[in-house]
Amino acid sequence: MASIFNSLGIGYSGLNAAQVGINTTGNNIANAETDGYTRQRVIQSSATPLSLNPGNVGNGVEIQTIKRVFDNFVFDRYTDSYTKKEYVELEKGTLEKLSTYFPEIDDVGIKSDLQEYYNMWQSFGDNPDNESIKLALVKQADILSQHINYTQDQVKTLQLELNDKIKVNVDEVNTLAKELTQINQAIDTAESGDLYDANDLRDKRNVIERDLARLIGATTSRDQLTSNIQIDSSSNTKTGSYTVSINGFNLVDGTSYHPITVSNEKNASGFYEISFEREDGVLVPLEEKLNGGKIGALMTLRGGAIDTTSGVPKDGILQNTIAQLDSFAATLIESTNNIYASSATTRMTSNTIELNDTTPITSSGLNVKEGSFNLIVYDIDGNVAGKREIKIDFATTMSGTTDTNSIEAQMNAQIDDNADGNANNDIDDMLNFNFATYASGDRAVEFTMDAAFESKGYTFAIEDTLTDDSFDSGTNFAGALGMHRFFDGDSASSIDVNFSIKSDPTTLSGGKTSISGDSSLALNMVQQQFENIEFKVGSSSVNTTIYGMFDIIATEVGTATNSAILRNETIAAQFNAIEIEYASTSKVSIDEEMTNLIRYQTSYGAAAKIITTIDQMMQTLLGIKQ
Repeated sequence: MASIFNSLGIGYSGLNAAQVGINTTGNNIANAETDGYTRQRVIQSSATPLSLNPGNVGNGVEIQTIKRVFDNFVFDRYTDSYTKKEYVELEKGTLEKLSTYFPEIDDVGIKSDLQEYYNMWQSFGDNPDNESIKLALVKQADILSQHINYTQDQVKTLQLELNDKIKVNVDEVNTLAKELTQINQAIDTAESGDLYDANDLRDKRNVIERDLARLIGATTSRDQLTSNIQIDSSSNTKTGSYTVSINGFNLVDGTSYHPITVSNEKNASGFYEISFEREDGVLVPLEEKLNGGKIGALMTLRGGAIDTTSGVPKDGILQNTIAQLDSFAATLIESTNNIYASSATTRMTSNTIELNDTTPITSSGLNVKEGSFNLIVYDIDGNVAGKREIKIDFATTMSGTTDTNSIEAQMNAQIDDNADGNANNDIDDMLNFNFATYASGDRAVEFTMDAAFESKGYTFAIEDTLTDDSFDSGTNFAGALGMHRFFDGDSASSIDVNFSIKSDPTTLSGGKTSISGDSSLALNMVQQQFENIEFKVGSSSVNTTIYGMFDIIATEVGTATNSAILRNETIAAQFNAIEIEYASTSKVSIDEEMTNLIRYQTSYGAAAKIITTIDQMMQTLLGIKQ
């Protein structure tokens, strides 16, 4: 039969179970605000009874284990929503900052400067000999150029900030992945005997899993699912083989990890490229595969894959804005310079160009089209002294011998341009061609007035032959090469008023000739704002006005920002709902824990009463013996 000491053991087991319950409850309360902590519950059962006649006699209570109240399905939804939340929050914040660079809604910004710039050309056209208007026009053109420079620099600075964040966040991913393998090792060691669950270690692992999802959209996979219905009907734990992957690439595999490589050593622009290192040491580019979490948003905004030629991203919201601004500025520069080349001068020198003698101009990368332009020479009174058509087709080169289809050969051809029978006063006599190579190795084209004719006041101009009424229907030869420039530069970062004009605005031409009152050039500049022009952005093109192109840029930025704000609101609402569900499943409820504390306290007191009763029984027995 059971002894009185067995009864004492039952009371002690009750005290021990209550004490463990109080300790666990106290630990829950202490960690109520600990990030990632999952509340724990004591699993207890009756001890193995004593087998006696006439039946089993209870032998007290024993602690089976202490488990977390955790639902993997809810946690997976929680981490997935965190991935989306981090993505849209960064996207929203970045695009809201980008949109401030285009304050067109308040009638300030590049478009406002552009309108005032064309208004000044109109004023100049009305008063082509007014020196103060020349000064004001050059000043306004300078303001427009600086504003385009500043806006582009802001966008590029923002892009480089995101680029730096990519490095920082990838380094953090590698640090967390390494820490995760250490925790996995500790969990395997702690649970190797199947004696208890490493609850706190599993909590730390879940925090890292969540953070990896937030940072890079990593997903965690385990091959077994075990229910913990003793704790809660929805509680379960995944065990077995463990991997953390990024779009199919295993970042962590059990107790080993494969770091992500991030480097900009081979990129002159400083843009980081991200790669996954396989076991054989081969680096697999990851840029285009990263689309989740904070890093995914950074890649979407900055641009993913890097162009091997230019060294800049091939895509991305910011890169697209940069490319659009460059197209806007480059086309404004070329179109303006192509018109300005119709103003007479004595020397035209192109920008430095990458072009050899045998490369066709139209396939050289220069924005030159097939067609023709006229070389026109004016005498001192502004009368046309000579005119020659220069044709450009798919095979036209810059220089070449007589009878070739080159610009040089056509300029030097012996042709009676004036039909006066005089072989000494034609374009080939009055103009000189030179495809110069400088000491630096750069090349440029020079058209110059022959000294003898220059001394007599002769000047020359380049004027496109238009196939229809639009300026864009010509060859754009002078504009593409920058033969007679109002604007210097070739992009939004480099656009500037030509140095010589800025230094002395009085040299600005309002007409095609130097004759007083000639405003034909200025009026063409005014007309330019209404012309449809082809803007090339990467492999695509847009045919619109200069205003229209800028409106496209600003509208796309605004639309992207509004979309990001709406996505953020939607994802935030979803995240809040899932977070509440996760908190109700796994987080500590102080009210619930206080109730449990009272329950365990009562249980402890009752167990103590058992010990007291047994003590009194023993005292009675000892008294009888005496």
